[in-house]
Amino acid sequence: MKQSNNTVLITGGGSGIGLALAKKFMEHDNTVIITGRNLSKLLDVQAEFPKINTIKSDVTKENDVAALADRMQTDFGGIDILINNAGIMNLLDAGHDDSNLDQQINEIEINFSAPIRMFHYFLPQLKKSHNAVLINTSSGLAYVPFAQAPVYSGTKAGLHFWTKSIRPQLALHNIKVVELLPPVVDTKLAKDADLSDDKLKPMPPKKLADIFWKDFTSGKEEITPGISKQLKFMSRLAPKFIFKQLNKEFIPRHK
Repeated sequence: MKQSNNTVLITGGGSGIGLALAKKFMEHDNTVIITGRNLSKLLDVQAEFPKINTIKSDVTKENDVAALADRMQTDFGGIDILINNAGIMNLLDAGHDDSNLDQQINEIEINFSAPIRMFHYFLPQLKKSHNAVLINTSSGLAYVPFAQAPVYSGTKAGLHFWTKSIRPQLALHNIKVVELLPPVVDTKLAKDADLSDDKLKPMPPKKLADIFWKDFTSGKEEITPGISKQLKFMSRLAPKFIFKQLNKEFIPRHK
């Protein structure tokens, strides 16, 4: 697999895991484009890392994604690597009558529908690349659901099985499919979901990116850093036990 001189597009690249991956690819002389909905955040990143390319784009809007694909073709001659990284997590008590339906649908749109939408519009460019890779960022919770975040867990499980399903199909077109299943990472998502505590010991984004790069360049198709590896193993060995261990508190303390 060619490790440099690729054109890499990363959704949700303005912070956290996406930005850490962007830095890692840039370290190895790749052209990196990051997208996100927050223009000011993207401009801040570009000011700090002048070599990075930033484009404001909303993965939930078909017109935005179509326009992004056209721009990638026009400005960069297409892409080699697509990283579907944008994601959100909302804590939810599904038993409450006042649960916000729009919020739940939006979470599905960002976490699950958007990777499918992005892939659909960028498939022609990936088919033309000689080093085509689709990378989906799911979660260790794809193996064992976290009851306090039911929609997040469901979307990541869906993304996990979609990724596994299309892998043999895309191999026929010489497109490699890789899944990154992070543990709790020290990001805004983890802080907002009240997951950043000493017990869980969130992984620094840089460490995650280092593990990803080592496994990615060695040819691994399913990358499970930290506790994600244990969740994968225990989900097969003792699924009821690991579910109870992960979900000793199944109602969010605050919404």
